[in-house]
Amino acid sequence: MTKQDLTRQEVTAANRAAWEASAPLHETGPEWLALLDAAAKPGFSTFDATMTEALGARDLTGKRAVQIGCNNARELLSLASFGAIPAAGIDQSERFLDQGRRLAEAAGQAPALIAADIYDLPEGIGSFDFVLITIGVLNWMPDLTRFFEIVASLMAPGAVLMIYETHPVMEMFDPEAASPHEPGFSYFRTEPHVQDDIFTYDGEDHGMGTTSYWFPHTLGEIVTATAQAGLQIDGLEEFGHSNREPEYDLYQGRAAQIPMCFLLTATRGA
Repeated sequence: MTKQDLTRQEVTAANRAAWEASAPLHETGPEWLALLDAAAKPGFSTFDATMTEALGARDLTGKRAVQIGCNNARELLSLASFGAIPAAGIDQSERFLDQGRRLAEAAGQAPALIAADIYDLPEGIGSFDFVLITIGVLNWMPDLTRFFEIVASLMAPGAVLMIYETHPVMEMFDPEAASPHEPGFSYFRTEPHVQDDIFTYDGEDHGMGTTSYWFPHTLGEIVTATAQAGLQIDGLEEFGHSNREPEYDLYQGRAAQIPMCFLLTATRGA
């Protein structure tokens, strides 16, 4: 199967169903209750040290922010602690956005949480001063070029895009393989990974779910698509720590260190 075998609509529908199946697992137990409690407190933020430093280095005061692939909006809401206005979040899963509405109510905020296929957005969303994309968004996108064109269309003149994502090198490895430190996939793989398990952030096996499609992209593809959308690349940093599921922690701190995540910033011209 290649990127061309499925239409964008088919991919979106399949991945939406997979996320809708996953959502209930994230709204139960002590971690969810702790998140609700934290959202109600001043200075609420779920960002790690890397993002906290990057966001703190920018003057986001009064900037209208949108997060693409916002999940339950915990990161979108966290932007308020840096002075930004969490204006909107876009995600394909209505169930996760329902969680976001509960978190927003606890935080005393009211962002527009929009359930939509990013490739087929409703009209009238508006433009924003700051756009955020974090882990686990780019690999759900079968067409990076069109994706970044849409991202750029949401940016006001002078707006900043910040992407904090898993490094494409990590797509070469499978932490559950018999030899997890040996590359199991080509860095230049073009066909999507087909998954049937329910995915969560806790590293636990929750059994089979619906079929979803995960698209590997090289760092060159990501940077090129960003630039081709008319955005100016301001910086690209690579880091050796993991920002994804716990099972990937085994790749940290080794003598043969590999890049595990990256932070890309870009600006739309005035």
